[in-house]
Amino acid sequence: MSNGRHFPIQLFVWSMALAAVVAVSVYLSYELIVVPRRALQDQLREQKETIVKLEQEKQRLEAYLKILEHIERRARIEVLRQAKDQQGNLQTTIRFTETDDAGKPVSVSRELTLPGQEVYFDTLVIKFDDHFIEQGDPLKGRALMLFRRIFSSAMRAEDGFAIDTVGQPPEIYAGHQAPSDFEKDLWKRFWELANDEKLAKEHGVRAIHGDAPYMRLEPDRVYEVSLRSTGEVIITPGTRLDPPHKPLP
Repeated sequence: MSNGRHFPIQLFVWSMALAAVVAVSVYLSYELIVVPRRALQDQLREQKETIVKLEQEKQRLEAYLKILEHIERRARIEVLRQAKDQQGNLQTTIRFTETDDAGKPVSVSRELTLPGQEVYFDTLVIKFDDHFIEQGDPLKGRALMLFRRIFSSAMRAEDGFAIDTVGQPPEIYAGHQAPSDFEKDLWKRFWELANDEKLAKEHGVRAIHGDAPYMRLEPDRVYEVSLRSTGEVIITPGTRLDPPHKPLP
């Protein structure tokens, strides 16, 4: 009888031990294999998501860099001569020519003589919200600029030489396509928009103001005044003006 009772107890003990071993094996398998595998899978998924986000950011930055490099309007400024007049005052004669991306004239050149050497290029600039530029919006995806006038430090700004007509879309834009009613309204209400934050936001305008960069012009040099898509008006350093070609004898 005792042997018969002892056997079930021993069997029970072995069963419990076996169950414990199985439980420990399952636990260790879970902790040592399943958990690390899931952690690795989660890590790989996070890395893939990070890579996708970085790639999207890279594409956005590359697109924005292209926007930064793109020029909306440009004009070539050739310093034809500098000489003193009969009163001993320095006079600077320039040739103003608006050009396309290839440097070809898109308007009739104008020769202007200004007193002094420091010349200002007075402009009106309209900049739209950044997301319009990043999205390449056909209407608001670029800054707009009007060449208002050119004057020098030795004269009153009011006496400068007018280029574009204030209050009207610049002719250069109309040359590509007829200005929309929206663009006409922008130039017509320029100063109203500049002084009304709510109205400017309704038009998607981020900034609207005058900008008058200037340069001390040197003789026999050529400069370029240009507008980037983001609204920055810049003047490039002067380069040597090519001498006129002499006719063959």
